Amino acid sequence: MRVLLAEDDSVLADGLCRSLRKGGYAVDWVGTGSEADAALTAQPYDLLILDLGLPKLAGMDVLKRLRAREASVPVLILTAADSVEQRVRGLDLGADDFMAKPFALSELEARVRALVRRANGAGSNLVRLGDLTFDQSGRTATLHGAALELSARETGLLEVLLSRVGRLVSKEQIVDHLCEWGDEVSHNAIEVYMHRLRKKLEGAGIRIATVRGLGYCLERPPEGVAKP
Repeated sequence: MRVLLAEDDSVLADGLCRSLRKGGYAVDWVGTGSEADAALTAQPYDLLILDLGLPKLAGMDVLKRLRAREASVPVLILTAADSVEQRVRGLDLGADDFMAKPFALSELEARVRALVRRANGAGSNLVRLGDLTFDQSGRTATLHGAALELSARETGLLEVLLSRVGRLVSKEQIVDHLCEWGDEVSHNAIEVYMHRLRKKLEGAGIRIATVRGLGYCLERPPEGVAKP
């Protein structure tokens, strides 16, 4: 999953980027509101972490422009001034959650997981498909109850497919969600990751169909996605 972090404090931003990347997220960082607005216009994201005190364009204005474009990306606001008025205004403009600085990294990580899970329509951390179970919190998978060894790229690929079960996912969409700025992942590399993932999912009762020239589709088994 791909996250945009808009934070002008480079020390805080570095710590957040390290923490989120360790959790398996692809993270792009910008230090001004104008850069955040440009990035959100050009690139789809799964989550925006938005500081309100940004230079060049205030965080509230970034949020206002984002929602004016009818973008539904979840927004977690960070602010040093945790006033009721600010919370009300941010929520009215379309923010999904608020955190006051300073904060614990563990709490921010938990809120990020909750927002991504909510955006994907999942009420639980666990997603079950056939004999496969994926824990969205720990980003781990089990097959027939046994741990499934997946690389970081394979895990990200499975995560993207599970969030769009029954729908076509193009290679461009996969690259957009898996890769941050500076990453270079070719379509051929995506095919390699897909081949490896298919091999590891053999016997799971699931099928990843290739729609030649368009992308991939993780098909629902006859019984559908089981809910915990």
